[in-house]
Amino acid sequence: MAELLKDVYSPAFIDSVATQFKIAYPSFKKQSFVDTIFDAQWQQKELKARLTFIAQTLHQFLPQDFQKSTNILKQVAPFFGSYEAMFFPAFVELYGLDDYQTSIETLAVLTQFSSAEFAVRPFIINYPEQMIAQMLIWAGDDNVHVRRLASEGCRPRLPWACALPAFKKDPSAIIPILEKLKDDNEDYVYRSVANNLNDISKDNPQLVVKLAQRWLQDKPTKNRRWLVKHGCRGLLKSAEPAVLALFGYSPPTDITLQQLVVDEKVCLGEKLSFSFILDSSKALGKCRLEFAISFMKSNGKQADKIFKISESEITSNTKSFTKQFSFKAISTRKYYLGAHQISIIVNGVKMATQDFELTD
Repeated sequence: MAELLKDVYSPAFIDSVATQFKIAYPSFKKQSFVDTIFDAQWQQKELKARLTFIAQTLHQFLPQDFQKSTNILKQVAPFFGSYEAMFFPAFVELYGLDDYQTSIETLAVLTQFSSAEFAVRPFIINYPEQMIAQMLIWAGDDNVHVRRLASEGCRPRLPWACALPAFKKDPSAIIPILEKLKDDNEDYVYRSVANNLNDISKDNPQLVVKLAQRWLQDKPTKNRRWLVKHGCRGLLKSAEPAVLALFGYSPPTDITLQQLVVDEKVCLGEKLSFSFILDSSKALGKCRLEFAISFMKSNGKQADKIFKISESEITSNTKSFTKQFSFKAISTRKYYLGAHQISIIVNGVKMATQDFELTD
């Protein structure tokens, strides 16, 4: 069985954390810290609960003066990295909200070793104007991790984090940050900008449409073209006409879809097979091909989920496609038995639909 993410916090890992804190702060009670971590409830805690608990436990064993404790955090943080080290910025999130300046200076250091994208959000909510100004400064930082924090931290809908309702309603304050980062030469940064754009598009689609149109003017770089398209992926899926046109996808008025063949039944855990042919009196041209499955839900109704097949310039006037979809159980989607539908979408237009049944 694959190791669970939460199991990265092993006895050996926690011992190494305690050792580094003991070096940086000789009064640190190493064994008491370890014993407190592995209490009777430890095994029941999931990943987020474990990293939060580590931060809370550190608070018990570090100086109660917040500035002194953050100085120690900054000494220890370089010895750890990736998601497992996110208890460092979590400490600041939990205990630094009343000391804005110390917290912001500390998060800018800690994010270079893990990520402060979650920890920074309560500060944005409580200090919106100061944080927007700070993120504009971070967007010009020499360190790639700090620049990414400027974009990732202010995403209106960052997954697994608290939302930012003010930016969902009106994201105009964060646009200057994205403008400053849109041509960053690090993909770690411009991917974050793209994800921020995609977040914004869910609540303010027309703002993103206008921004995308402007950013694609005047011979944009390859990176910027990728950024804009990735940032508009939700709008492409929802067949926003202006965005489809922006990327060269015309309404499929000269295209017909023929011979859609779909398995009548598929068993849970197996693969659904389907095929079809596109035909036109001339070259098919630039085609964005997707399929939508209308999944049966627990309430007996169906809901569509769209999946991409391909994007390409098709120079022939006919082309056949064969595809499969796996109904193997996954953690992010629950399947329900019963009637389903599959639809083939060409350049945002549903061209054909057919029923099938998911069985046990």
